[in-house]
Amino acid sequence: MGQITLKNVSKSFGATIIIPEIDLTIEDGEFVVFVGPSGCGKSTLLRLIAGLEDTSAGAIVIDGRDVTGEAPAKRKLAMVFQSYALYPHMTVAKNIAFPLKMAGEDKATIDRKVADAARILNLTNYLDRRPGQLSGGQRQRVAIGRAIVRQPSAFLFDEPLSNLDAALRGTMRLEISELHHQLKTTMIYVTHDQVEAMTMADKIVVLNAGNIEQVGSPMELYKTPKNLFVAGFIGSPKMNLINGAVAAKQGAATIGIRPEHMQISTSAGGWKATVGVAEHLGSDTFLHVNADGVGPLTVRADGEISVRHGDTVFLTPDPTKLHRFSEDGRAM
Repeated sequence: MGQITLKNVSKSFGATIIIPEIDLTIEDGEFVVFVGPSGCGKSTLLRLIAGLEDTSAGAIVIDGRDVTGEAPAKRKLAMVFQSYALYPHMTVAKNIAFPLKMAGEDKATIDRKVADAARILNLTNYLDRRPGQLSGGQRQRVAIGRAIVRQPSAFLFDEPLSNLDAALRGTMRLEISELHHQLKTTMIYVTHDQVEAMTMADKIVVLNAGNIEQVGSPMELYKTPKNLFVAGFIGSPKMNLINGAVAAKQGAATIGIRPEHMQISTSAGGWKATVGVAEHLGSDTFLHVNADGVGPLTVRADGEISVRHGDTVFLTPDPTKLHRFSEDGRAM
């Protein structure tokens, strides 16, 4: 079991409120991602769940048990940090076995659990190596293995891929997602990278200045953002947000249209625009244009589109994919 419930949880440092009152339920076996910009409170919220920070008010309940006042070791949670925190003088096997040894497990149990974790994480051939002989991705897998052998109720990941290069981050995203499918254990994952959130999560919690802006599946947040913050944060490239007369014609203070929801033509269309920078990514091209009476926009076009800086193009937004927002920033 691994259900985690936050009831009116808040965190303050003196008069400074970091986390206002938050209510949130994470179901057993879910992969939940806390996402938001730097300083939004996502790591603080994770540390409150782990018991590494004391709550200022409210209750944290794990599997029906109030653990608000309990020490981290009693919460049956395993945390994986951005830094691997491996012992450099120990082999991979001994690093993975360390929490079991500290818990007084017998040698046969330790050997079995280490072997199981190594098999799951493709580390069997590296058990005799030391961390300095491993790649960054392998070291991160060792850190995850050390968490797996504890058989926790939930795994807590605090930006675990931030130290890896882009290609390795992509590989590790897949490996952690596959691990979740194998273990079927609750996982809470903190990141500022909304691409990680969209590709890994069952459920995303979008945080801003300590507040939960929206909770939902990746596609729910993509298709129906509740406010301007979520609309501008979820999606890559981010949604185009347009004010002024164009929005007023739609009966809104602001309208939003995603880069992939506009047709582009070199002959005719709705909005006349001048091409600025074109980012060619192979299968896609991202065009940064300035549309007359509308302003700067980003458009996702076919990778083989043939336009240059200064060319004139015409954009036609899909009317069924327009998002409308009121003066207070809420979706209409």
